[in-house]
Amino acid sequence: MARPLRFRYSPTSWSEQRVRQKILQPLRSNIGARAVTPQFDIGADWETHRFEMQNGDIALFARTDEEAYWMGNTETPSSLWRTDKYGWREIPYHVTRWTQRELLATLHEEDPWLADYPHLSWYFLPVFMSKDGRESTRAFFRQHAAGFPDASRRETTRFFEDFLKTGALDEYRHVMSGKLGTSNHVDRVRMSAALGEFIAAKILTDAGYDVTPEIEVTTGHSLDFRAENGEANVLVEVTRPQPPTNRAADGPVAAVRDTAETKTNGQLAEHGGGAVLFVDCSSFRDDAWAAVRGERPDVRHRPAVVYRARPNGRVEGYRKGSVPLELAEAIDFLD
Repeated sequence: MARPLRFRYSPTSWSEQRVRQKILQPLRSNIGARAVTPQFDIGADWETHRFEMQNGDIALFARTDEEAYWMGNTETPSSLWRTDKYGWREIPYHVTRWTQRELLATLHEEDPWLADYPHLSWYFLPVFMSKDGRESTRAFFRQHAAGFPDASRRETTRFFEDFLKTGALDEYRHVMSGKLGTSNHVDRVRMSAALGEFIAAKILTDAGYDVTPEIEVTTGHSLDFRAENGEANVLVEVTRPQPPTNRAADGPVAAVRDTAETKTNGQLAEHGGGAVLFVDCSSFRDDAWAAVRGERPDVRHRPAVVYRARPNGRVEGYRKGSVPLELAEAIDFLD
């Protein structure tokens, strides 16, 4: 499975003729590539190229007299096989800006409705335009309402758009957008779990905390977030039970208990305590959540927060144990 889009760096000179011979001609022979005029100017001393393939793939190439950058959701020409790969924040600004403008324009041509959500389009661009995941990741928002039940695609996409435009996770765009995956099919369970981490980050941000994802701990694995605010420095791990209709266990209460127990007996047991467990029931329909909110089951880990978010921004939940986070600004607590 291909990874989210990254750049390949060539620290050598590329002439127009070399581009035609080493990039365009091999791609034309293999997958029917053609050179087209880029839609945007790059500025500075860079020359740019855009290649479009018969199968819908695209590739971009920016060069100066001394170096060049390649990005594409297609096969890589052999002349660039041994080049190093870099993330979006690691390369010259002119190249990043031009590449994003080209890819965003293409994304919005192919899925015009996403143009109404510029921050979400930008944030998930590395997967929305990836080789294997470009259809599945967009379909998850378009056809599956990003994992929210009984909701439209526009209200759920607006929910994530409103959070992402705060910039709280901009620094971690590559790792966080990559959680959505680049599989060529929609895996609703895995993708919903990935966006459950964005919901958790939104809750923490709305409560006034700065969040850092993927915190390595001494046991050799990572917990989902560190939440910081003044003196507070709290680790948070997120789990998302599957809706009861999608699992063997009977009922929503069992779904919450079993999923939390798996996390508690695994990652959190190895960590040895101290982390807050977030149990995200946002995939539950109204009746399933009503059963959970009525019984408020224990989740075999303390401290824990069990909650359900809705696309209108309301989050309802309850606590178990002494939670070292002030979350009243973000969650309407039942207790």
